Amino acid sequence: MSKIKYKFNPETLTYQRIEKTLKSKLLRFFYSLLSAVFFAIVGIVIYTMFFDSPKEKILKRENRILLFQYQELNKKMSEIENILAELQYRDDNIYRTIFEVEPIPDNVRKGGIGGAKRYEELENLQHAELIINTAKKIDNLSKQVYIQSRSFDEIVYLAKNKEKWLRSIPAILPILIKDKFKITSHFGIRYDPVYRNVTKMHEGIDFTCAIGTNVRATGDGIVAEVNYSNRGYGNEIIIDHGFGYKTRYAHLSKIVVRKGQKITRGEIIGKVGSTGKSVGPHLHYEVIKNNKPINPINFFYLDLSPEEYDKMIEASAQKGGIALD
Repeated sequence: MSKIKYKFNPETLTYQRIEKTLKSKLLRFFYSLLSAVFFAIVGIVIYTMFFDSPKEKILKRENRILLFQYQELNKKMSEIENILAELQYRDDNIYRTIFEVEPIPDNVRKGGIGGAKRYEELENLQHAELIINTAKKIDNLSKQVYIQSRSFDEIVYLAKNKEKWLRSIPAILPILIKDKFKITSHFGIRYDPVYRNVTKMHEGIDFTCAIGTNVRATGDGIVAEVNYSNRGYGNEIIIDHGFGYKTRYAHLSKIVVRKGQKITRGEIIGKVGSTGKSVGPHLHYEVIKNNKPINPINFFYLDLSPEEYDKMIEASAQKGGIALD
């Protein structure tokens, strides 16, 4: 029951009843309503600041679980990285070494994934650093696993073709020992035979012996090139042995094979001569791996005794000397 209010009238010296108008009643109602709404909003804000709703509690719990799972995932990926690093080490230093395949460079194995904005969409997330690092680890691991898989495919191919590989690799001298040759120039920096005071890279080995001495293929393969010339290497043969290997036989007086012909190790392919840029009868012999000349001395192990091989290594290590081509 609402209270009746009075006010004192000093003129009549009496108390008079206060009659409420509709306007005052409405204003009082709206004032009360606004006060109630205001205090309700303040209460809700204070409550939400210090207390979580059931839905927020569930979401926060899920976030804690996700954060924990991300942290555990990072630990597991670190373990996988260590295992993968061990596989990569074995691949480069054992498997690829056995088959004389060049190791895969680190910049290929561990090269970054392209795209500066690749992780931009993750930058505004809570725990963005952890999430981005995890995404980067996954991308890098995926790339490294793919490269390692391709490498193992290559090793498996070489293992399946090991017999063919062993027959194809240059592994004998191009001239028989009984033909009494002499090595006059090894692989490395040598003086030019024409311009005596000028040094140059000699990319093969020179075998000096009589003109007409038989020259033999040092491994199975296919004749890739047969060239006749009065310059440079003169009359030459290049044999493709597969597996990245080629051999060059230069300054020949006679060639007895044709381009495209299949050759077996030890087969006679030509005769020693002095054609092209040459100052005397000899065979210039090269071993080429992946289009890059390498020292042929490392491929004579089938024809030489350990003592002979050691002497040849010592001679090849001596700088200077004059090449015959």
